[in-house]
Amino acid sequence: MGMYVWPSAPVLAQFIWKRRTQVHGKQILEIGAGTALPGIVAALLGGCVILSDSGSYPQCKANCIETCKANGLTDVQVLHLNWGRIDHTLLSLPKVDIILASDCFYDEKDFEDIVVMVAFIIEQNPTAEFWCTYQERSSDRNIEFLLNQWDLVCEQIPLSSFDAASPNIAESDLPGDHTIHMYKIKRR
Repeated sequence: MGMYVWPSAPVLAQFIWKRRTQVHGKQILEIGAGTALPGIVAALLGGCVILSDSGSYPQCKANCIETCKANGLTDVQVLHLNWGRIDHTLLSLPKVDIILASDCFYDEKDFEDIVVMVAFIIEQNPTAEFWCTYQERSSDRNIEFLLNQWDLVCEQIPLSSFDAASPNIAESDLPGDHTIHMYKIKRR
């Protein structure tokens, strides 16, 4: 699953590029990094980046390490971080300013685990923001009740506001609709 650049990743990478002054020098955590495109862009723009993916997918961690090497990034930490688990790895994270995720809201069974982990990180870092992109797969999917439960607010960012509305940004060989949404989530 995490070994493919899904259409949401280039959109989030474009958002990061357009907000490069907000990324430089910030502590950034990418969750569900997979191919790590957004995190790599943030690191190349001067962010202090930690890439993470599930311990169930060791190939994703190996891929993140190789991607960092290929881009000359020797100071990017790569670790296993499992959604929904408050464990030593999560508790040992340094200060986090920005959490990144592209297309982590893929399987509804993971939605609550993702929001719980993000809420925990934001509780520890009250000014942190969660920047995420999501590929619309069903209009029935919704995390609003989870955001309310964990005292988070969500702002939808129009793709046109960061030059990502053109179809070639989220272009994919995959069949189907590739409608991408960009959200900024933070503490209420």
